Amino acid sequence: MSTDQIPTLPALRCLHRLSEVRPTIIADTREQTPLEFTRLASRPGTLTSGDYSFAGGEELFAVERKTIADLVACCVGESRERFFRELHRLRGYRFKRLLVVGTRAEIEAGAYRARTSPASILSTLRAIEVRFDVPVVFALDAPAAAKEIESWAFWFARELVEAANTLARGNGLTRGAAS
Repeated sequence: MSTDQIPTLPALRCLHRLSEVRPTIIADTREQTPLEFTRLASRPGTLTSGDYSFAGGEELFAVERKTIADLVACCVGESRERFFRELHRLRGYRFKRLLVVGTRAEIEAGAYRARTSPASILSTLRAIEVRFDVPVVFALDAPAAAKEIESWAFWFARELVEAANTLARGNGLTRGAAS
């Protein structure tokens, strides 16, 4: 190949079988109490960032999960810097979320054991969304959090498959492709 030629793209192996695949959730091995998933398969794995991702999407999709108590602990003191470094790493992901297990009302009521004011915690959450481009989402409890992650993983993976299909159609690789 001369230096003027552009190589072909790598083959999309098993593209025809993607419609049969459902994402497998990856729970980081450092998770103390991993969520239980009921609609998608899951397995433990080591993630670079976040607590949850899905197989094959580990560098694109990350969810950082915090309980209210964990969140409050991460918003003050020595844990804050480590937590913010983790959020900074999420900036490179196409899909990222901070999933808080609990409600905004619990924070507003100060239903946690720290002396930090609810206003301070809520202000930190706003700063996280703006500074790190990481949306903050609340889930009522652990089962609701698991369902949210399953839904996000499914729809994000679906979009990846749709993008691959669009590429294939655009290059006349599908049967009956419009010209």
